[in-house]
Amino acid sequence: MTQIIQSLSEISERYDALFVDLWGCVHDGVRAMPDAVRALQDYRKTGGTVVLVTNSPRPRSGVEVQLTQFGVPDDAWDTIATSGDSARAAMFRGIVGSKVWFIGQDHDARFFDPLTVVEDPVEIEQVPLDQADGIVCAGPFDPLADPAEMRPQFLYAKQKGLKLLCANPDIVVDRGETREWCAGALAQLYTDMGGESLYFGKPHPPIYDLARMRLMAMGKDIPNAGILAIGDGVLTDIAGAMGEDLDSLFISGGLAAAETKTSHQPDPEALSQYLEREKSNPTFAIGFLR
Repeated sequence: MTQIIQSLSEISERYDALFVDLWGCVHDGVRAMPDAVRALQDYRKTGGTVVLVTNSPRPRSGVEVQLTQFGVPDDAWDTIATSGDSARAAMFRGIVGSKVWFIGQDHDARFFDPLTVVEDPVEIEQVPLDQADGIVCAGPFDPLADPAEMRPQFLYAKQKGLKLLCANPDIVVDRGETREWCAGALAQLYTDMGGESLYFGKPHPPIYDLARMRLMAMGKDIPNAGILAIGDGVLTDIAGAMGEDLDSLFISGGLAAAETKTSHQPDPEALSQYLEREKSNPTFAIGFLR
């Protein structure tokens, strides 16, 4: 049964590392969450390691810039694993071919920056859909538009047998007070239509492999029992943690704030009903990271 806690410090001494989601936990897509930042800073002062594990389609360097813009200080984290880096590595290994149709916005263009960690990378060319070997999706062209608007293109792509590489499995995020669609919504639609979608972020294994590689690069070989995953998405953060056999802390005041009746803390009965409905079983829950 999920235990509701008051602060990260209640349980943090049990863990040597945290795998922390960003959007909805550390920032709201506009600015940093001060209590969350302080909690991570305090945890690091005790010797803990913070790995930011994010479904952002951006490279790690792009997320670092974004964190600075949002006001998240460098001393709140140690390293970053992004679904974008995991997906980019797969793309440059040719998983969806060399000619790709790209779905995304202008700020997602860095997805195609060279990636030196891949030996003999495939030369990727962006082409129109009718010339493509596969699809790369970093996010919708318009994050406020109904994903169903992509049905005509996806029907054509499915008939051609194209695979869709999804760089961000999140379905939605809240940017401040505005809810936006993510790449995961398009990948889900494509799969529902009979197409094949390939995922590289939470809850799928490749991003956790990357997060562990980031720890190893720091000289830290930490077993699963020493890692706590933190996030506000039961279908991504918590499902991923359960699949990886990691303890988890569910932030109920993020995507599920309404369902869990979270103001400062979740309503216990509403939280229980929500988790039962979603067939999710986080180890701990808290309203907001603090």
